[in-house]
Amino acid sequence: MEQHLTCVSPIDGSIFAQRDVLTVTAATEVADKARAAQSAWAARPLQERIDLVMAGVAAVGAMNDEIVPELAHMMGRPIRYGGEFGGFNERASHMAEIAQDALADIEVSDDATFKRYIKRVPHGVVFVVAPWNYPYMTAINTVAPALIAGNTVVLKHATQTLLVGERLAKAFHDAGIPSDVFQNVFLDHDTTAQLIANRAFDFVNFTGSVGGGKAMEKAAAGTFTGLGLELGGKDPGYVMEDADLDAAVDTLIDGAMFNAGQCCCGIERIYVHESLFDAFVEKAVAIVNGYTLGNPMDPDTTMGPMANVRFAKDVREQIAEAVTDGATAHIAAMPKDDGAAYLTPQILTNVTHDMRVMRDESFGPVVGIMPVKDDAEAIRLMNDSNFGLTASLWTRDLDRAMRIGDAVETGTVFLNRADYLDPGLCWTGCKDTGRGGGLSIIGYHNLTRPKSYHMKKVTI
Repeated sequence: MEQHLTCVSPIDGSIFAQRDVLTVTAATEVADKARAAQSAWAARPLQERIDLVMAGVAAVGAMNDEIVPELAHMMGRPIRYGGEFGGFNERASHMAEIAQDALADIEVSDDATFKRYIKRVPHGVVFVVAPWNYPYMTAINTVAPALIAGNTVVLKHATQTLLVGERLAKAFHDAGIPSDVFQNVFLDHDTTAQLIANRAFDFVNFTGSVGGGKAMEKAAAGTFTGLGLELGGKDPGYVMEDADLDAAVDTLIDGAMFNAGQCCCGIERIYVHESLFDAFVEKAVAIVNGYTLGNPMDPDTTMGPMANVRFAKDVREQIAEAVTDGATAHIAAMPKDDGAAYLTPQILTNVTHDMRVMRDESFGPVVGIMPVKDDAEAIRLMNDSNFGLTASLWTRDLDRAMRIGDAVETGTVFLNRADYLDPGLCWTGCKDTGRGGGLSIIGYHNLTRPKSYHMKKVTI
């Protein structure tokens, strides 16, 4: 078993944070405390739970000046972008606003003979395993509605963003949420698997790799523990002949490159109608050549390093393989590219779906662009993937977009935008991207279970 978890900063390879992992015994005690605290937490009035969660959210916002440079050190996002509090607050606020309706009883009938209704009741203990790429926003997607719904929460955050869980726990505890109701833990993989296999949790929400999702399913096998899984993605964009070209290029390239390409719903492949292809590529190359790769602590930096050297290594290998197989790389190596975590963003053309860069998740600053002759070809290529998280369509014709959207195998269809998580809509995927759904009213449905009441009245 690992003795500790170590966050190595991508800025310079130094150790930024280190924490000891819990033993199986200590971790089981955490889960037991969460279970013991759950019924009292669920018995509190819903509005009280909402108010406490939103006070915790505000407490995170008060830490933002400390959080922004901390994130830069842990995962490389430039300080100029100001952190994640805007999206973090938006998501939590929406879930707070819809909670009363989302969790309301469903009345079937109430007459002289019977009262019949369905309640939404919390699962119990929810285990959240959060990723490093947007460590606050991805965590709050589940943490806020789980707590509001009456569950207790145990959070295990990614090693690359080791300090995020501690900050969330401090903020929520300072706001008045009991320490056993929301707990942050440091666990290795083996202990995590043992806890799940031993039914320490009633629901597990995992965001991460396909391999990690398979490990979660394996650990939960035979326990009937509910799982919510958001795994890999290879999200496509399709630019039709009537698209607003400038808007399409600006949005799709930003969607491909922002956060060094490390976005769950980042754009990883683009299909452009052949009549616009050359112009699209020319504009895309100009945008990327305008980026400044460098130290994320420098306010002039627009792209920082990837979060870990091994992540950058895989992207470099995908690019090199594609070029060897005939792809054209359009961006010359940037001065700060060090062959390690600092990676030149890349645009590739002459790509095919035989290349790994168009097939496997890249999760880095690279995008392949292909010309297509019509909607049928674009749909075929968009669906030629093991993943299905989002797809971004670009046209002035809403009806056409809706028809294409119906044909694309994906969790979310965007029209004339990309790379945005709307908390009013269900965040979900298909195929190897996972199962379940977060946020929206469906997020509450997945964090609770239905309980039916069939009450026969005594009449005289």
